[in-house]
Amino acid sequence: MEPLNQRSTTPLERVVSQRALQMSNSFTCQICVVALFCGLCIVSLILAILGNFQFAHFSMLNLSFNSDLNTTITHCSFKPKQIERLTDLKSDQDERVSLLYSAWSCVLTEPTTERSKCLWKLGISESNLPNAPHLENCKAKSLLHNRLDTRIVNDSFPPWTSRKGLLNMHPLAVSEGTHPPWIAGSDEENYPLTRKVQRDIWVHQHPSNCSDPNVKFLLADWERLPGFGIGAQIAGMCGLLAIAINEGRVLVTNFYNRADHDGCSGPSRSSWNCYFFAETSVECRQRALELVKIEDALSKGILTTKENYTSKHIWAGPTPRIWGDPWNYLQPTTDINGSLVASHRKMDRRWWRAQAVRYLMRFPTEYTCNLLNEERHAAFGKMAAKMVLKSLIGEWPKVNSPLIFLFGIED
Repeated sequence: MEPLNQRSTTPLERVVSQRALQMSNSFTCQICVVALFCGLCIVSLILAILGNFQFAHFSMLNLSFNSDLNTTITHCSFKPKQIERLTDLKSDQDERVSLLYSAWSCVLTEPTTERSKCLWKLGISESNLPNAPHLENCKAKSLLHNRLDTRIVNDSFPPWTSRKGLLNMHPLAVSEGTHPPWIAGSDEENYPLTRKVQRDIWVHQHPSNCSDPNVKFLLADWERLPGFGIGAQIAGMCGLLAIAINEGRVLVTNFYNRADHDGCSGPSRSSWNCYFFAETSVECRQRALELVKIEDALSKGILTTKENYTSKHIWAGPTPRIWGDPWNYLQPTTDINGSLVASHRKMDRRWWRAQAVRYLMRFPTEYTCNLLNEERHAAFGKMAAKMVLKSLIGEWPKVNSPLIFLFGIED
């Protein structure tokens, strides 16, 4: 009798179990099983070796590039010779660009003695310094603007011209066809009647004889309240210029708080002409300042000040109509609820403010020109240096010695 805990087997199961036992005892079967396990082990070992080699190779390449081509691994350099040469050329080019940029920075310094010392420290002579395409010759440009903004000896008009070309070679009297030199482009490229309006404003603000009893003046300070920014100050002065033209007066501006600093020295201190050419001639300014001390001038209306007009008259007064309604020819540019409005009551004011601002800022002074040079140099100086160095023929800079600055002698 079989034990209770022993599971009964079928005849088929007993036959299979006996056959499996016989096969396991077979020597051939054992050899096959061992070979199979050995093959699996060899394949695993080969895959592991290949994986470690690829990982190590990738790590070495990554280290060689991330170390700026200067790190060696196990005393081996991975930098190709071409990359070394390109790196040296780039470093040399960057040094030349920085040197030229610094030399141009020296040119911006004043006075001339300080400029020469600055260049001497860099080992560069000013005669060997390439011209900076992004910088203007402020002194020469200021002299030219002064000539174009001043009547000549016989009280005739400045040497403006009615066509493009050298202004100094075509001194023509101001006529209907004469173009103000501060306006670029044709009439079609500007606001309607811009060139005529600019010409007429200049003529109005520069009478031939400021001492003539028939010449009247409007003397006004710029707005100086803390809440008024430069935009509000300019808008207010545009209104005062409109009043002066409507009343046949010469506008003379006086105190300008944004010019009350050490950068604006001498007569330009606290004056608009620290930044831009004055709105009128020196003679008319002196005459207005003389009249302000005379009581009869104020009582007789020869001179008025800003206090003679209300704020509404200054800020929203009538636009000069001596040129008609040129703003009616403007294309509609005001968008209201998706539609362009062809005409509205503020179009004339916008047109006039554009004309007034253009006149008040017609010519920058030498001080403003220098400020613009500094800003352009800070923004575009290195870019300009790269362009100039690419265009130069031969090497720059040449090897100079301090004797150049003492005697002007070059090897």
